[in-house]
Amino acid sequence: MAGSTPAQRTASKCPWGYKHRMTQRVTIPTTTGEVSAVLTLPAGDAKAPAVVVLQEWWGVNDQLLSIASKWAAAGFVAIVPDLYHGKVIPIGNADEAGVAMKALDFGKAVGEIGATVAYLKEHARCTGKVAVTGYCMGGALTLATAVNVRGLAAAVPFYGLPGDLDWSKIDVPVQAHFAKTDDWATVAGAEKVKAGVKTPMQLHVYDAQHAFCNDQRPDVYDAEACAQAWDRTVEFVRAHTA
Repeated sequence: MAGSTPAQRTASKCPWGYKHRMTQRVTIPTTTGEVSAVLTLPAGDAKAPAVVVLQEWWGVNDQLLSIASKWAAAGFVAIVPDLYHGKVIPIGNADEAGVAMKALDFGKAVGEIGATVAYLKEHARCTGKVAVTGYCMGGALTLATAVNVRGLAAAVPFYGLPGDLDWSKIDVPVQAHFAKTDDWATVAGAEKVKAGVKTPMQLHVYDAQHAFCNDQRPDVYDAEACAQAWDRTVEFVRAHTA
């Protein structure tokens, strides 16, 4: 997959309207151009491990940025690369989101994620330990990134599958979160990934529906399952970025 050029930082007001006193927009060069991202820093000046948070098929919206803010509050440098390059789809418009996801060049996106990882490793606030996590489409991209990008500390996909890849190429610990009632990112598909991964992989299955962590979708949101998955994720990432 595409690598990255040396990271350069340019900060400006966040274009998505999300407000956080430690949030800034950055532009990261890649071998295929550049990708914008929202960087959220933890309080203080000390170095911290980092997490790349990958979008659902809606794009980079306030709901996703709130997750990055939670990571910062937990003591991590968090970054959200804009893989749709400015396109944001209203939550609930599944037809438009499906078209956008189908149009996404996954290989290019993984290259942009790899460039984002390299950027974090050079960042003054980062310890050099970087994990990747994502939801729905972002969960699928998390697994694709773990297959293709070296030097990660951990990968945590939420209810997303990228299709059949060479899972033996994953060289980092994985913690996966899937839902019993999910016809897209199936438990059977997650179990197939686990069977092919050579590194340790935890697979947590919840009595919930797809997108159970999206609190902007009351039709599927499950507060209890989401809280349990969040606690497990933070503990896992902390253990592998210490």
